[in-house]
Amino acid sequence: METLRILVAEDHPLFRKGMISLLKSVPDFEVAGEATTGEEAVACAAVLQPDVVLMDLQMPGGNGIEATRKILQDSPNIRVLVVTLFEDEDSVFMALRAGARGYILKDADEEEMVRAIWAVVRGEAIFSPQIATRVLAYFAAPRPTAPPKAFPTLTDREREILRLIAQGHPNPAIAKQLSLSTKTIGNYVSNIFTKLQVADRAQAIIRAREAGLG
Repeated sequence: METLRILVAEDHPLFRKGMISLLKSVPDFEVAGEATTGEEAVACAAVLQPDVVLMDLQMPGGNGIEATRKILQDSPNIRVLVVTLFEDEDSVFMALRAGARGYILKDADEEEMVRAIWAVVRGEAIFSPQIATRVLAYFAAPRPTAPPKAFPTLTDREREILRLIAQGHPNPAIAKQLSLSTKTIGNYVSNIFTKLQVADRAQAIIRAREAGLG
């Protein structure tokens, strides 16, 4: 089995030393480097090209979320495993949106940490049990039904223009705001009138305001 090269991005010296000690005790792991700030993590990852980055979220010089995003933009083959104290849903989902493949809390035991590293290398998503429970609960919770869009026959652009019409903006002002030509706005307005079956701007404004636009 090939040796896994791991970069440790952690600003707390005691935890960083403990993590490095753990990694060195695993035969197939190699500590490729260490970073203590977000900027260092990005720079080290670019130069060292590790297989895995163990990423703390709260570091000086750019947080772990932004560092994760930058690392994966340049090197999408690198796997990022977040190792942190934060267990709130916002932190979890921001890390996942940035591209992290796993999210482990710092109180994880050594066996769980090693298992998590191997999991992200295999392409799996891995979470601490507490995090997994929160994520499942979040998705299991009922979501409020989104209200239907006003005037469903309108495109998003037409609806946007209708909103501006309802706010009292003339075509030239709408054109300037949307970086379109006045002629193009005129064509949109004609389509809007046809779809709403109104004769003029005044009727369109009434319909739009009744629907909550503007």
